[in-house]
Amino acid sequence: MSEIKIILVGETNTGKTSIINSISGRKFEAHETSTISVSYENKTMKVRDKEYNLAIWDTVGQEKFRSLTKLFLKDSKIVIFVYSITNKKSFKEINFWYEIVKNNLGDKIIFGLAGNKKDLFQEEEVTEEEGEEKAKEIGAIFKLTSAKTGIGIQDFFQTLLEEYVKQKGDFNDNDKGSKLTNAKKKNKKKCQC
Repeated sequence: MSEIKIILVGETNTGKTSIINSISGRKFEAHETSTISVSYENKTMKVRDKEYNLAIWDTVGQEKFRSLTKLFLKDSKIVIFVYSITNKKSFKEINFWYEIVKNNLGDKIIFGLAGNKKDLFQEEEVTEEEGEEKAKEIGAIFKLTSAKTGIGIQDFFQTLLEEYVKQKGDFNDNDKGSKLTNAKKKNKKKCQC
């Protein structure tokens, strides 16, 4: 079974750990403590009839630990940038995280952008349109998610995995992921990052 390393990066308190708990089927913890080390979970998902083992890595968002994240980026195939829709600063910091990833991995990997805490839409500081625009700018697949309710998380990981498999050549152009690849190519031409 093929293993694919996925890493979640972003500011502290954006819900990275809760997203991993959700995709792993664990119960949401309202008072999840901030991550102080790097950890990972394994999850098996299918694309068509082939199974893939996802090694999903959680990273520390606190500024004093940021240098650690660089060490754990190696061999990542998919990077998910996470921000909270209730925290404008976490959204602005996506540029910082994107530069770290690009400088360490290049841009030939799959990028995802998760606007987390969708369930707190009444406290929204970042609109869905802003998230979509940022995703276009960095060539990422965008999804609003809620680690608390599970909304969007399974679909997001499935879409990212399908896009990875497609880019590896396992899909033909008539399959589901082709529109995403074409959109990403167009966005990369526009982006002068």
